[in-house]
Amino acid sequence: MTDTNAPKPEEQDEIANEITAAARAARETAERAEGTPKPGEGKKWPLARIGIGIGSAALAAAVIYAARTRKKD
Repeated sequence: MTDTNAPKPEEQDEIANEITAAARAARETAERAEGTPKPGEGKKWPLARIGIGIGSAALAAAVIYAARTRKKD
């Protein structure tokens, strides 16, 4: 009993070459990517300092607004 759906030896070689080429390309890509920062590993923003700065500016604006003199006509 012969399997009529089995690939021929030439087709098997082509499939093996495609798999080998894909594996080689994946390995080369991984080697090139070594040492590059991953997403999310970039420089962190100093959010606490920024928040304090914004809060200080808001507080200063509130004090200036409250301390200003209002002229009534």
